[in-house]
Amino acid sequence: MSKSIFRKKSVAKILHDVECGFSDSEHPGTASTQLRKELNVRDLTLMGIAAVVGAGIFSTIGEASFQGGPGVSILFIITAVTCGFSALCYAEFASRIPVAGSAYTYAYASFGELIAWIIGWDLLMEYAIGNIAVAISWSTYFVNLLEGFHIHMPSYLFVDYLSAFKAHTEIAKLTASHDLAAITDTLKINASAWATAPGFGNFKFIANLPALAIVVIITYLVYIGIRETKRATNAMVYLKIAIVLAVIVIGFFYVTPANWHPFMPNGFSGVMKGVSGVFFAYIGFDAISTTAEECEKPQRDLPRGMIYSLVICTVLYVLISLVLTGMVSYKDLQVGDPLAYVFAKVGLHNISYVISISAVIATASVLLIFQLGQPRIWMSMSRDGLLPKVFSRIHPKYHTPSFSTIVTGFVVGIPALFLNLTVVTDLTSIGTLFAFVLVCGGVLLLPRESAVKGKFHLPYINAQWIAPAVFIVALVFFWKDFLGLFSGSNIHEKFPFFLFVILSTALTILAFVKKLSLIPVLGLLSCFYLMAQLGYDSWIRFLVWLIIGLVIYFTYSYKNSVLGREAKNAA
Repeated sequence: MSKSIFRKKSVAKILHDVECGFSDSEHPGTASTQLRKELNVRDLTLMGIAAVVGAGIFSTIGEASFQGGPGVSILFIITAVTCGFSALCYAEFASRIPVAGSAYTYAYASFGELIAWIIGWDLLMEYAIGNIAVAISWSTYFVNLLEGFHIHMPSYLFVDYLSAFKAHTEIAKLTASHDLAAITDTLKINASAWATAPGFGNFKFIANLPALAIVVIITYLVYIGIRETKRATNAMVYLKIAIVLAVIVIGFFYVTPANWHPFMPNGFSGVMKGVSGVFFAYIGFDAISTTAEECEKPQRDLPRGMIYSLVICTVLYVLISLVLTGMVSYKDLQVGDPLAYVFAKVGLHNISYVISISAVIATASVLLIFQLGQPRIWMSMSRDGLLPKVFSRIHPKYHTPSFSTIVTGFVVGIPALFLNLTVVTDLTSIGTLFAFVLVCGGVLLLPRESAVKGKFHLPYINAQWIAPAVFIVALVFFWKDFLGLFSGSNIHEKFPFFLFVILSTALTILAFVKKLSLIPVLGLLSCFYLMAQLGYDSWIRFLVWLIIGLVIYFTYSYKNSVLGREAKNAA
């Protein structure tokens, strides 16, 4: 069994299955069972920007700036370099295996079935939780936008049940202790939802209806076709970039250079505290790889789209972070809407209002790209028999994975209606980084391939001496962290960093002995380092999700695997 759970799907077989229209259609191989090829390099670049320039710029950058000060701009560069290594590895895979499925499909070809299942299951969590967070974030911006038009929505229609109940009890305690100064505006809004909500007995009707509404609209758009999705995405991205550039230009006129001193007020560790929020902003280019079967020339355009979008977004993020921390003190930036906040702070209320409009558009475009990506992962896993066949059904008219798209709508829309998931960036980030680690590792396992004209080819740089040199430099800079692994309290919380030390040591030795390729080695190390910076609780929740996935694999997927059935028939 141990051998069969690591059975690999050859690149030739993956490409053949897609060519045959591998779905539950009665007539595989017909045009109706295949996805429509509509995307070029411009569309892919804009999709990457749509996914990356969203919640990061309009929300999580505030908390990251509060923790790291102006030095958060360095964190964006570190994250971009890390993502750059991963993007190059994604590009190598996309060039060799231009099919839907992203890291899941790549892992199937390099690591085998069990690891492919784990990464597919991980990606489903990453996309779903990220989408729920974005839907809830969109709801907040939308309600604020309505307030600007003097349209007041009852709070019980946009606050979640748990937040309303907690605020109700919290205000009661603060009032009883006469600590009225601690009652914030957010607490008042949430408590009013509980006080004014209709219901019977102890049950109250409290739900985030705008979050559900945007999920329904986006899911419908994704369902009816890639062409419609492309047009909507491109329009939103052009508008979004124009507004972000305007914010940067206008903001620089209000920068006070004194606010940039000290540059790293909480040291490098303070800068790294914002890693989950910053990385959460960058996970979008992963979604581009799920559209491989809808690209006109995937082997050429997918790599370009990934790299172009990454470079453009990094420049925008670094400039925005410098403007934010230059306009006001970093101490004031622990807010949910930092861009609107800083312009209101300097008296530019009209600009603040325009930013609220752009935030609604930006978060909608992020949701659109992730709702596009998740069904294609369901579809790819279904093709291989790891999920029921219905998940790979292609709509005969719209040429989209119809059933998977509807399921994705329910998986995101229902939790967004009732749950409070405003702090999920850690879990989403750890899932994404895990995917990146496996993609970089997978490239190391692929046999080297000679360059082919028209295809992206990852340049080979011998890591034999460079990897040990990087390891030694890292020891010099982080020797205190290394010694701290074996001292102090809460040693269990240092376990992620301990794992990183073991992995980096082993990989350095392998790089020296086997002359590994440098780019995937650096990608693997940098991604795992960022994983080690995330909280111990995030690791525990992540492991619980993976355990649930393993139970499903061994009770259903292992027995229904197409590769498994073929091997059994051959025997």
